Amino acid sequence: MNTRQQLSVVLIAKDAAELLPECLTSVSWADEIILLDSGSRDGTAEIAERHGARVFHSTEWHGYGKQRQLAQSYASHAMILMIDTDERVTPELRRSIELVLEQPASETVYSIARRNLFLGRFMRHSGWYPDRVTRLYPRSYRYNDNQVHESLETEQAKVRPLQGDLLHLTCRDFSDFQWKQFAYAEAWAKQRHQQGKRCGIAAIFGHTAGAFLKTLVLRAGFLDGKQGWLLAVVNAQYTFNKYTALWALNHASRNGRL
Repeated sequence: MNTRQQLSVVLIAKDAAELLPECLTSVSWADEIILLDSGSRDGTAEIAERHGARVFHSTEWHGYGKQRQLAQSYASHAMILMIDTDERVTPELRRSIELVLEQPASETVYSIARRNLFLGRFMRHSGWYPDRVTRLYPRSYRYNDNQVHESLETEQAKVRPLQGDLLHLTCRDFSDFQWKQFAYAEAWAKQRHQQGKRCGIAAIFGHTAGAFLKTLVLRAGFLDGKQGWLLAVVNAQYTFNKYTALWALNHASRNGRL
């Protein structure tokens, strides 16, 4: 008889007290929950402990990739499910994960479809669904070092899609969402600048227009109604911020101000 694989759910968090209870409830069936807190001041750690999570603390921030690596290092079990505090595992997804855990261990990794919330609507198009992310995997794999848009380093592993969605409360509050987008754009630009990437004025506007058309037309954002049009503008704005921030860093460096 095969022994069921055990699962560690791993999260990184900061000031997530409002989101955390529902998130942790959706994974309460896991064998272990690990939460790495980055200096929360709103009771995040205490809430996590009340829900049975093992809580660790890190006061230094080296980017999302390395933070996920550190969080995973505290996990005890062979299989990892990496989620965020604004995500929830649906019952159908739970059943799919439990079926995987009943199988013999392998080097297979598993992708999950996310349903992303934008201004009150779970998007079905616009590039926001199925928005597959590789989140269930053997602990022999780890995330890369990217400061933002980090991803799992799977090498040549077989990727198998799971049934069931991961609900992602991407944009519940528009102002908060915009601030996060700006922070991501700034971190992206700094990382690219450090890698020696360059950007001209024409590229800024080309990428911006491309992001709008890709979201609205190529990814059928218009089928998501008003939210689809608004998301196309938001994606264009985010792209504009990324490339303009990179251009500004390049310009300051050439003029000796960095």
